[in-house]
Amino acid sequence: MTSEPHPQVQAILDRLEQMGAPDLSTLDPEEARTMFAELRVGESTAEVGDVTDRTIPGPGGELPVRVYEPASEGPHPALVYFHGGGWVVGNLDTHDSVCRHLTDAADCAVVSVDYRLAPEHPFPAPTEDAVAAVEWVAENGEEIGVYSDRLAVGGDSAGGNLAAATALVARDRGGPDIDRQVLIYPATSPRDDWPSTKENAEGQFLSRSEMEWFGDQFLESDLDARNPYAFPLQACDHGGLPPATVVTAELDPLRDEGRAYAEALADAGVNVTHRNYEGMVHGFVGMLEEPASVETAHEAVEGIAEDLRETFE
Repeated sequence: MTSEPHPQVQAILDRLEQMGAPDLSTLDPEEARTMFAELRVGESTAEVGDVTDRTIPGPGGELPVRVYEPASEGPHPALVYFHGGGWVVGNLDTHDSVCRHLTDAADCAVVSVDYRLAPEHPFPAPTEDAVAAVEWVAENGEEIGVYSDRLAVGGDSAGGNLAAATALVARDRGGPDIDRQVLIYPATSPRDDWPSTKENAEGQFLSRSEMEWFGDQFLESDLDARNPYAFPLQACDHGGLPPATVVTAELDPLRDEGRAYAEALADAGVNVTHRNYEGMVHGFVGMLEEPASVETAHEAVEGIAEDLRETFE
């Protein structure tokens, strides 16, 4: 039986309902981006050593990134992070808090990537930007004070999709070497008939209609939907991929495809740590700051950080 939202999460859902926050699928992309930013951008309580905005070369031009450095003496290992938002919304600011908390908890640098967004830049543009960012860090880490050979990729939702796809591309191309992939409620499949999609279709922060809308913006054709670099669960072989941390939420439409990806990796011999959080909804890992702070979000960040620290030892 599906659980009820945790009281701290329910309070956030209640506030969103009182605000009259619309379903993003009823907006155009620019309106959706504005709405998402209004809900997500705020001051972070996590302290880091330094934060630098810069650009790196990308396949579509200069690619903005934000580099977070821990307070400890460097150089540090690096987590290249891709924000969520259905490949349509989100930016460096909407995920600033998550990146700061990960930097502090894992004692590693975080390179947050402002990849191109759909529908202006549909698949494969976001994926190409993600791959390019990881390749750049692997080749130029000293320029930003990180170890190029101690490298992880990660992201939430659409960003988890990009992290998983980047790991696939790196394996298929023979590099760069990635030490861990951190997949936070990742979108891994074009299927829309998972039990969790039906169970959590409405009222749980991410709706089924929003999922369908995001997919329509991201993909230009049915052929793209069958590409494993668009949806990594479809890869013929999941062997030889980096160890993975997979985070899922019980009340998330994406729960079952995240779980299926963790199982596919494990079946292929990949070392997988899968944590599913009861009473949590899609996006809960970003609920780190008052007045929308959820204790389980901090627990999830600490679990991810522990995996990263062990990986980089």
